[in-house]
Amino acid sequence: MTSPSSVGLPGSGKTVALFATCANDVMFPDTPKAVVSLLERLGCTVVFPEEQTCCGQVFTNTGYYPEALPSVKTYVKAFSDYEYIVGPSGSCVGAVRHQHAMLAEEAGDHRLAGQAADVASRTFDISEFLVNVLGVTDVGAYFPHRVTYHPTCHSVRVAKVGDAPLQLLRAVRGLQLIELEFAEQCCGFGGTFSLKNPDVSRAMVNDKARHVMDTGAEYLVTGDNLCALNISGVIHRNRGGVKPIHLAEILAHTEGGDGK
Repeated sequence: MTSPSSVGLPGSGKTVALFATCANDVMFPDTPKAVVSLLERLGCTVVFPEEQTCCGQVFTNTGYYPEALPSVKTYVKAFSDYEYIVGPSGSCVGAVRHQHAMLAEEAGDHRLAGQAADVASRTFDISEFLVNVLGVTDVGAYFPHRVTYHPTCHSVRVAKVGDAPLQLLRAVRGLQLIELEFAEQCCGFGGTFSLKNPDVSRAMVNDKARHVMDTGAEYLVTGDNLCALNISGVIHRNRGGVKPIHLAEILAHTEGGDGK
């Protein structure tokens, strides 16, 4: 039930299923917690389907289609009852949208393919959900720091979140957004790409880290924590002083909250 205090908020009456993603669940739990805090502040009711697991992207990208199929079935079962499914990862959201139905079709399971496509159409990255579904850019955030934003490859090219993250960052009170040179250049992580092509990956992330450090920012903001982990590792080894942070954590931050 919508409380009287939430009436008129952009998310009033909307129930959102949190797609936490396995990497965030295991390594970056503050990010999905921030998503919950943010959505609830905007009037949404947030639920967490406990059946959810990995989106299966690692299997799919490596060519193990049969091994990825159980992840598709689990995702459909966990989220099929929800109108809105929101996750803090353009990479995982992109995988759901562009791989799940394909995997089912490859396996000859047309019924599952239809179900996967339907659920995928209701799956959103947190940034696009806020801007394109709730119609809000100013979420009441306060973050008095210098930040630069790295648009991760999958969020831009697969999930296609557009400039939604930048719209949200520009509306944060106290935040100074510094342009990142060659912003859309890949950081070299690419999941298993960094394992199969370590020399190329290392060169790419060194370039990206250098551009980030050149901004003089205090924080590197991304919508995918594993890309941030890749870049920040190089920055840390070079004593660059730029700290990684997920977009959702900035947006969840309010005046009088955790000062970061």
